[in-house]
Amino acid sequence: MTLVGVCSRSFSRHPTLRAEILARYPQTKFNDAGSSLSGDTLVAFLEDCDKAVIALEPISQDVLDRLPRLQVIAKYGVGFDKLDLDGMREKGIRLGWVPGVNRRAVSELALCFMVTLLRRVAPLSRSVAAGDWSPGVGSQLSSKTVGIVGCGHVGKDIAGILRAMGVNVLAHDIIDQRAYYEAAGIKPATLDHLLRTSDIVSLHLPLNASTKGIISSELLTTMKPGAMLINTARGGLVDELALAEALKSGQLSGAAFDVFADEPPGDHPLFALDNFLATPHIGGSTEDSILAMGRAAIQGLDDNRLPEPGVFPL
Repeated sequence: MTLVGVCSRSFSRHPTLRAEILARYPQTKFNDAGSSLSGDTLVAFLEDCDKAVIALEPISQDVLDRLPRLQVIAKYGVGFDKLDLDGMREKGIRLGWVPGVNRRAVSELALCFMVTLLRRVAPLSRSVAAGDWSPGVGSQLSSKTVGIVGCGHVGKDIAGILRAMGVNVLAHDIIDQRAYYEAAGIKPATLDHLLRTSDIVSLHLPLNASTKGIISSELLTTMKPGAMLINTARGGLVDELALAEALKSGQLSGAAFDVFADEPPGDHPLFALDNFLATPHIGGSTEDSILAMGRAAIQGLDDNRLPEPGVFPL
């Protein structure tokens, strides 16, 4: 009998997903303790498992070395930066992964951040609660230029939403997508041009060796004065301390992050700033996307393949 371990806390709490995976794999155990699993605790949870469903749990070479029974890892979600793909391939451990399964949830959060910052919703809400009924003047998103950095599944989805609103959209991606840009009414741009001309920059990149720290202290200084920065992709893409300084100085007028280099981020200087919004990595956390991600992970326990650089995952 195949034993499956579900590491994800939100999957483990979801009655529909529990029922559906148990119907396929009766010998499934769940993270009912709600523990954040990593290192020794992750190994202890999975040491008797043949297959695993993981979310943000880090699967390092050391973890893989200590799980000789493990044959398949199914990804609950889309990011794979915490998976040692080379180690999985070397050990013959297969990956179940579906790209873009939560794209609309992440796109809607990015859109929410843009409108909330432009209309000054958070500070005005605090003012009203304090008894101050002074109207504030904001800006309309439809009058802005938004730069999309990373035009994959989520980048394309948010770009389509923005274009439907009449927003001028620039896009930067390492892959040549000229046919898509032309059909979608999107203007391709170099990263430098996008940063210098966009009123809002929205990041939709994976985290890997080429993107880690891509929005550096130096690049932040090249952004359009008064611009805003949105990150609903991955922590580690932005120099967060330099961003705090740019927001303090007024060089940037606002920023909103759903992801951080360290999660939870602890006592971070960004949190003391009125022009910064934060959410606790909830981009894919809607009821709709949780079901979609969970069902994709369940299917990934059976439909999977060895990781192959540049082919799977993309």
